[in-house]
Amino acid sequence: MFRKAPSSVAFKKLRKRLLRNVRAAMDDFNMTTRKQKFLVCLSGGKDSYALLALLLDLKWRGVLDADLLACNLDQAQPGFPSDVLPRFFEEHEIPYHIERQDTYSIVKEKIPEGKTYCSLCSRLRRGNLYRVAREHGCDAVLLGHHRDDMLETFFLNLMHGGRLATMPPKLKNEEGDLMLFRPLAYCEESDLEKFATLMQFPIIPCDLCGSQDGLQRQQVKAMLQGFEAQHKGRTQVMFRALSNIRPSHMLDPKLFDFQGLSIDDERAGADDDDGEGCGAVSALAESFLAMHED
Repeated sequence: MFRKAPSSVAFKKLRKRLLRNVRAAMDDFNMTTRKQKFLVCLSGGKDSYALLALLLDLKWRGVLDADLLACNLDQAQPGFPSDVLPRFFEEHEIPYHIERQDTYSIVKEKIPEGKTYCSLCSRLRRGNLYRVAREHGCDAVLLGHHRDDMLETFFLNLMHGGRLATMPPKLKNEEGDLMLFRPLAYCEESDLEKFATLMQFPIIPCDLCGSQDGLQRQQVKAMLQGFEAQHKGRTQVMFRALSNIRPSHMLDPKLFDFQGLSIDDERAGADDDDGEGCGAVSALAESFLAMHED
């Protein structure tokens, strides 16, 4: 897949950085404990192409001991170029499976016009991918969600779901027979976009939800991009906070025994973090309010 890749120093640095991020995520979350078979899901977007390419690169380097099966779920969207991905897989001699299921009609039927399709579409897609993984003897399903996806999901849950949660890099399905991995957890979307452009992947746009204006995720993305423009590196700090959680400094009695905490408790305490970063917090709060002025 890399035989036509640019030979520039900039591309080599980008490739190395992405590989390092993928290896770090897979190591940190113990995604490669033994010889496995992965179902690598491709939508035709930049992120999933990059995921497959980086996994193949790790296999070529001898640091990933896993069999890869590329899979595309053709959701029967009108005008979907169903020949693009099979041609890409065959050109690069990549084992693949195309699963055609008309989830498009179900989503259009169930979701009123103007409402967000993503939730139902995602559930239907995930169910079909788990089934395909079982049929092909796969141990895990791999998705192309990246750092920015996870940060956006955190703020969506915070602002609209009333909970602190995001996409975990590693998850067991409800049935308990498959794992779900997100090896791009540490990769920035901007890096993946540059990588996909330089690799000249045949990108297929998602016309089902891509044409919907005013999606909550798009609003959050714009908010974070604006915040990053004002404070370079701030989104990376926010993302780092997702792995630096202090239950004793939150308000969830299910995670920390506040009832049992007393002056006689042997657990050591810590001063409140009540001042550091107040300016950044205030700016973030103003962004929240601006998104909901109407």
